[in-house]
Amino acid sequence: MAQARPRPAAPTPPESLARRGTATTSEHSTRPTAPVPLLAVAHGTRDPEGRAAVAELLDLVRELRPGLTVELGYVDVAEPLLADTLARLSGPVVAVPLLLGAGYHVREDIPAALATAPQVQARVARVLGPDPLLAEVLGERLSAAWPPHGPQPVDNLPGPGSGPDLGPGFGSGSGPDFSSDLSSGSGVGPGADCQAIVLAAAGSTDLGANADTARMAGILSAHTGLPVVPSYLCAGTPTPADAVAALRADGIRNIAVSGYLMSPGHFARKAAASGATATAAPLGAHPSLARLILTRYDQALADPAATHGP
Repeated sequence: MAQARPRPAAPTPPESLARRGTATTSEHSTRPTAPVPLLAVAHGTRDPEGRAAVAELLDLVRELRPGLTVELGYVDVAEPLLADTLARLSGPVVAVPLLLGAGYHVREDIPAALATAPQVQARVARVLGPDPLLAEVLGERLSAAWPPHGPQPVDNLPGPGSGPDLGPGFGSGSGPDFSSDLSSGSGVGPGADCQAIVLAAAGSTDLGANADTARMAGILSAHTGLPVVPSYLCAGTPTPADAVAALRADGIRNIAVSGYLMSPGHFARKAAASGATATAAPLGAHPSLARLILTRYDQALADPAATHGP
């Protein structure tokens, strides 16, 4: 009598392989690759509140893009320094400058640090400013500093013609009539009794960076419906204090200073001492700013021209 031939064993289901830790070919082909890390490049500050604001901002970025590795390097003053962060990285990375203008740090410091890290293949994103998303954040900060029916007109102001000359239209008595209601913008901004805004930027010896601030002043003006004067806390004119004095000399009494700065620190305190009716906080940690950082990251990933190094 013939003996029954043994039946071949059934193939192991793919899910069983996965449970054993062995991936199938299809699983390898569909497994998502890790996103390219984002390296946030900040200016740096000795102020603990300033460093805390940067950390909080990057936490918002992580919340908006789960799974994205977000690193930090400072170009000056604070740790970790950019060169130290780059030293422990390798492979592709997107460096996003947390800077508001393309000045010395973008032209010199960031490329110099990348040159010391040949193991990193970096794409460098555009700086954050100018951009309409920044106007949203600045508008909210102004609204918080000057709520509806907030600060009242300041008494004992200097008379017309007694302030510094900011050029045509300022401090001359013949400039535009800023005292009229110009609140035609659709965005959030200071209360209705605010007559003008001074945008206080850090300033740069790079004229292009200062021109970026002037463009941002135009965007903020369109957002709030108020005249906005660009000013510079160092390496540029006018200073915020001079801009406020010139507006007052032209009869403008209710003036807000908008801190066009990434975080609290020395420059923010200097801006607050400009003599305006109210001073808004710096940009700080804000969801719109976090979205802008991710926009710059995505733009750099899509642009081969942003590649730096090997």
